Amino acid sequence: MSSRPRPEVSLAQRKRQLVSDELTEAALQLLAAKGYDAVTVDEIALSAGVSKRTFFRYFASKEDVVVQFLADMGGDIRAELADRPAAERPSEALRHAVRVPLAACSGHAERALPVVQLILRTPALLARFLERQAQWREDLAAELAARLDRDAESDLYPQLAAGAALTAFHTVLRRWSTSDGAEDPADLIDRAFAMLAPALDQVDQV
Repeated sequence: MSSRPRPEVSLAQRKRQLVSDELTEAALQLLAAKGYDAVTVDEIALSAGVSKRTFFRYFASKEDVVVQFLADMGGDIRAELADRPAAERPSEALRHAVRVPLAACSGHAERALPVVQLILRTPALLARFLERQAQWREDLAAELAARLDRDAESDLYPQLAAGAALTAFHTVLRRWSTSDGAEDPADLIDRAFAMLAPALDQVDQV
């Protein structure tokens, strides 16, 4: 569900990606319909038309299948931040960056919403998702530090700003989930950053 074009890949890589996509799609449909605990790896493999052994060539567990659904989000956020105009205010650059995956979710709501709800409502999956977000924070802070010519390790600002942006992202995902898709993630993130902008743009005071 990544919004960014993929680089050219070989035929073997395309075939591998196709199998991975089929496994992911089969898992998401089953999990959304039956619930996380009710679905087995055997069912996922059978639904995708592959063996259980093939499943484990691609994923270590059914948790990994679900988390993969959102795995590209962090990369998209960082790449979008890197692409923003250098003179743009930090709040604007970060808002546009986290808007990318939210727009992708909103644009595929019929597929994305049940999976987001599954992740946020299943403790094991939520824990994995939060682990992933912790890595995103490090990556986003590094990108922000490079953008502002600041030190990502010793400077408070990059970590604080990245953390604030990702907290807004997670809060909006949760609000979208609990509203059953009734609220617009793009509008929610704009409202969130309207509150965060005054602090994010005081770069020299941190």
